[in-house]
Formats: sequence, structure tokens, C-alpha cells
Amino acid sequence: MSDHYVVHIEIPAGDTKAAGKFYGEAFGWKIETDPGFDYTMFEAPPGPGGGFVGTESDMYEIGQVVLYIGTDDIEATLAKIESLGGKTLMPKTEIPGVGWFAFFSDPARNRLALYTGGGG
Repeated sequence: MSDHYVVHIEIPAGDTKAAGKFYGEAFGWKIETDPGFDYTMFEAPPGPGGGFVGTESDMYEIGQVVLYIGTDDIEATLAKIESLGGKTLMPKTEIPGVGWFAFFSDPARNRLALYTGGGG
């Protein structure tokens, strides 16, 4: 079983590139945009990095930062979460060429995510 570290953070923004510019200048974070996904990412050493997500979908709203927790078995972790009163919001979903993720809520209805890299 994995150690379940926070591996990624997503910050919703109406303009993801402007958000990247702001955080890069405010905190000295390295900012990079992946043109394949049109996804602006940040590195905040030594902690986990993350990205800025648009608010076009219902899954992301301003003010709702999402923590991604690493796991080596998303389905098993979701089953444990549900056995403890949590709820699966989005099942295991592929990020092509990167890995897999899923959204869940804890019993207090906070939305978080799970992540595993590669073919996990």
C-alpha cells in the first residue's frame, strides 16, 4: 500500500495563464504550460507542485482548491473511503500518457482527489 502523500494541488482560475503569472511572481514558483493539455503547472519546492484549472466544467469552482493524494490502487482506496462514510464523485479516469485520477468526498463533503502515475 502506498504512503498516501499529497502529490498535486489544483487551484481553479478563470484565466489559468494569468494565475500562473501571479503565483510565479508572488512566490518565485517555476511556471510552465503543457501545450498538449493547455494546462499551466507550478513547481513549489520542496512541496508538491500543481496546476491551475479552468472553471468551465462543473468539477472546478473558484475557492475550491483540490488536493490530490497519491495511491497505488485507486479502486481499493475508493472502497476504503466509501466504507468510512466518504463518496466516490468520479471513478478512476485516465489522464492519457500521464496516469489516473478519481474524485471523492469525505464525510464532511470536502472534495479531494486520488492520483496514480503510469498504468496504475
